[in-house]
Amino acid sequence: MTDLLRAAGAVVWRGEQSRPHVAVVHRPAYDDWTFPKGKLKSGEHVIAAALREVREETGMTIVLGRALPPVHYLSSERLKRVDYWVGRAVADDGFVPGDEVDELRWLPVDEARRLLTYEWDAGLLRALAAAPLATTPLVLVRHGSAGSRNEWQGEDAERPLDATGRAHAADLARVLPAYRPEVLVSSPSARCVQTLEPYLAAMPHGAGGTGTRAGAGIRIEPLLSEEGQDPRKTPALVGDLALPAAVCSHGKVLPELIEALSGRSMHLRKGAFAVLHRAGGHVVSAERYPA
Repeated sequence: MTDLLRAAGAVVWRGEQSRPHVAVVHRPAYDDWTFPKGKLKSGEHVIAAALREVREETGMTIVLGRALPPVHYLSSERLKRVDYWVGRAVADDGFVPGDEVDELRWLPVDEARRLLTYEWDAGLLRALAAAPLATTPLVLVRHGSAGSRNEWQGEDAERPLDATGRAHAADLARVLPAYRPEVLVSSPSARCVQTLEPYLAAMPHGAGGTGTRAGAGIRIEPLLSEEGQDPRKTPALVGDLALPAAVCSHGKVLPELIEALSGRSMHLRKGAFAVLHRAGGHVVSAERYPA
């Protein structure tokens, strides 16, 4: 639907997983209590929008956990979709009341449910309790566009990103902070390494480990290449990554890898990515996002 309104937000929690408190905000224009959210800007990725809206309305910088069910409702006779995630604050600049949001409360889930104005928000709280809150993300990225394999004259492993692919990489750099991957792993192919480099450049100094080629901080793994993939060793290599991680590989590698790790079948277009959220040694959520 071309006139679909898009918005994004998060159910931000803190405290113990068994007894979390969630952030609920009051909007004076509507006199309602809801979760922080807002409309996407033109060309903005839905994940980047969720980070921005939570920061603008609450002063908090968050990392995203698993996705919650999207909410649909009519707004000014147009269908609106709001995408939500579990969110955990990693920095707090302090809440500042404003025209859009004038009050923020941290409440236990039962108290929040009673205060919330909309039933669909109460449904988000039910989804919040359906799986672990604290998860470790594994972001699996298909490299950005790199022109035509047939038209490239050199070694295929050296085929670089084209202009569209560089835009894919720049967009990814704006989205990956939602998951704060500390480990970056790539196929040896230049187009895969280049897809992760803009995020690496934006990472805090010293993050990301040690690298083995230009783009220090990106770990190069032949098992992620089209020629070197192994149906037994490649899933074990990636599955053993204990820290939040981003892994970049190819369209001929990722579907089998994702299915081996999560049991889910996913095809990724160039520049797209999947996020597997893990807890207790298991994948508890598998999500796919466009470039």
